[in-house]
Amino acid sequence: ESKERASLDLTTSNPLSNNHIITNIIAMSAKDEHENAEEGGEDSQYAPEEENQTEYKPVVTLKEVETSNNEENEDVIFKMRAKLFRFVKESNEWKERGTGDVRFLKHKETQKIRVLMRREKTLKICANHYISPSLLLEAHAGSDRSWVYNCPADFSEDKATEELFAIRFQNADNAQLFKTKFEEAQEEMKKLKSGSTDVDTSLEKLSVKEEKKEEKSAETKTEEKKEETKKDE
Repeated sequence: ESKERASLDLTTSNPLSNNHIITNIIAMSAKDEHENAEEGGEDSQYAPEEENQTEYKPVVTLKEVETSNNEENEDVIFKMRAKLFRFVKESNEWKERGTGDVRFLKHKETQKIRVLMRREKTLKICANHYISPSLLLEAHAGSDRSWVYNCPADFSEDKATEELFAIRFQNADNAQLFKTKFEEAQEEMKKLKSGSTDVDTSLEKLSVKEEKKEEKSAETKTEEKKEETKKDE
């Protein structure tokens, strides 16, 4: 009994032996947890999480819709970046209408040329009118990179409106090139207009000739009938 007490006193008084026992207990518990994880226990923290493979179908399916900008039958013959202003009579001031590419579009069938300018990013139309031979470009306030012109019929909105435009370019060279191309387009429109009038006049002449032929044939028929009645008498 005295020997057992002595050995007990030695173990309790020796901290190194106590630490060794605690270390062994921790190692054994960690080993048990690892074995439990390999067996697929419910309490295992090493069990992999299951991935959610649920598929969600859209409530509404949208069909592809073809959009048209009414430019499919036209060719771009000129394009340049510019800033457009319009004069507001009510407030007696210039207001910016948009910045973007000003383009000359030529119709493939009618050969007519129009100015079309859209605002960048939004693509909203800010200028849409034919290049009429009557339009006159004038320098704006002595600037060598901007032009002013009066447009009697601009179709940017739902209906045609008369507008006073001022268009400004990056430099004087671009402004001069715009004027050159604008006047060239005016010449084409002038020829196109004169050609249409020539066709109209030629059609009128043909119709007059046909009317005269019909009148002559009617006169000859009446004369022939008169001669036949005389013979019968």
